[in-house]
Amino acid sequence: MNPPRNPATDLASKILEQENSDREALALLLDRHLSRSDRLLVQKTQMGNTEAFIGSVTLEWLSSRVRFASQLPLFQKKYDPQTDNVVRDRETIDELLQRPLDWSRQAALTLYLVARKNHKFPALLVVQSPPWVDNPDASEWDENGRSRQSTCDFVALDKDNTIGLLDVSEKVAIFALDGQHRLMGVQGLMELIKTGRLQRFNKNKKAVGAAITVDDLKQQYHVESAHLQNLASERIGIEFIPAVLEGETRDEARRRVRSIFVHVNLMAVNLSKGQLAVLNEDDGFSIIARKVAVTHPLLKEKKKRNPRVNWDSATVAAKSTVLTTLQALKDMSERYLGPKFPQWRSANNKGLVPIRPEDDELEEGLEEFKALFDGLSSLVSYQQLDSGTETPEMRRFSHEKGGGDGNLLFRPIGQIALAQAMGILVFEKGFSLKELIEKLQEFDVDGGFSGMEYPQSLWYGVLYDPSKRRVLVSGRDLAAKLLVYILGGIEDDYERANLRKALADARTFEGKAVSFDGKFVKPKEVGLPEVL
Repeated sequence: MNPPRNPATDLASKILEQENSDREALALLLDRHLSRSDRLLVQKTQMGNTEAFIGSVTLEWLSSRVRFASQLPLFQKKYDPQTDNVVRDRETIDELLQRPLDWSRQAALTLYLVARKNHKFPALLVVQSPPWVDNPDASEWDENGRSRQSTCDFVALDKDNTIGLLDVSEKVAIFALDGQHRLMGVQGLMELIKTGRLQRFNKNKKAVGAAITVDDLKQQYHVESAHLQNLASERIGIEFIPAVLEGETRDEARRRVRSIFVHVNLMAVNLSKGQLAVLNEDDGFSIIARKVAVTHPLLKEKKKRNPRVNWDSATVAAKSTVLTTLQALKDMSERYLGPKFPQWRSANNKGLVPIRPEDDELEEGLEEFKALFDGLSSLVSYQQLDSGTETPEMRRFSHEKGGGDGNLLFRPIGQIALAQAMGILVFEKGFSLKELIEKLQEFDVDGGFSGMEYPQSLWYGVLYDPSKRRVLVSGRDLAAKLLVYILGGIEDDYERANLRKALADARTFEGKAVSFDGKFVKPKEVGLPEVL
């Protein structure tokens, strides 16, 4: 005897069967439509009076189908094929839709895609412009010069008219409105895949240096040819907007598209250098800088004292109670640890996101940087902070409101110069950090870091501009060399002579040099101080 049937179970089974059947039917329908190279599955969006269509495409498709705005037929008479830019003149200035291309960025962007496993480009914003847009006699324009239709040919697949197929056939020109340098990077990738090499360029697309080859990538980044080939099929987001909306004149359409480009870039506020250092999980120097900022007793936040680190801005005001900035700490980290960990730098591939160092290297670097700060925090100038002295008192020059010590150690540029000198001495010249700190303590006790605004100071004219009565940022490298010298790191007579001349030049104003006694002398009479 058969068990009684459960109506609820039968109904659930039928619903499940119907869902499976519907899913299979939908899959067949999509396969039929998506197999066409001239149609792309997209979702329609609407903001303001502009409709847009969002989808995804392969990097190979992007490289072959999307162009720079300068390559539109509209600009052919004013197009510079060398730079892929439009010649700016009175005929084109109102038509321009993009900023000029900077070809020096291509290699770095391509290498980012190749070398970084977790790479990610934001979606590109592109414009669809069929041939009739640039033909005022086309039937798509009415007798008043207004468009009879949108340039985006969209066929909806749902009742709400939001999901469907967009015409992306070869007859439709597609150009990048926002993301032209991302496109440039993808084009470089495809060039590398197809030819095995990628030429580096300056910003005007003039070849510079040796080309990047697949063999270079294998050696430096352990990239295999199969990995390169797979990159071509990766997918990237893309958003299409129409070059012309229904009812628009050509001038109205042009103004709308230009406005969208400006609005997109105005809304995308760049991160400050400090904010980048906070968030950076790839740059070893940034990682170490922020760890020291939150763990070292000299810098970390404590109750009942003002914060010592400015996390966002790269500068410190004279009245600010912070000791330094995160950006300065990052620069200190790079200049101190750079000689020990040169592989952390991406100087050979400018603009390329660096490869995150191994954990054991980061730990070693962190201990080295902590040791530097342990030594620096023992200096008399910094010890005064524990006695109740506030940083503005140590930072301000004597001529500033409230007066102050004019101390180099309380200026980010001075801190960076000191770290740079210490990195050279410890990791390039083999000096003992402990012995160097002892010499700096002696120098500090004698007031060597104080009174930057006085001629008696080694930093007068170097890191202090007496004519403008402010810090002289351009003197950082000279200040670092002087620190290397007074700490005993320069023995070569020729190098000393060059340093003496550089110091004399820095202390010369309108043809008159200022001696350490505050007297006007001939530049050649300005000597070097004694070595500590």
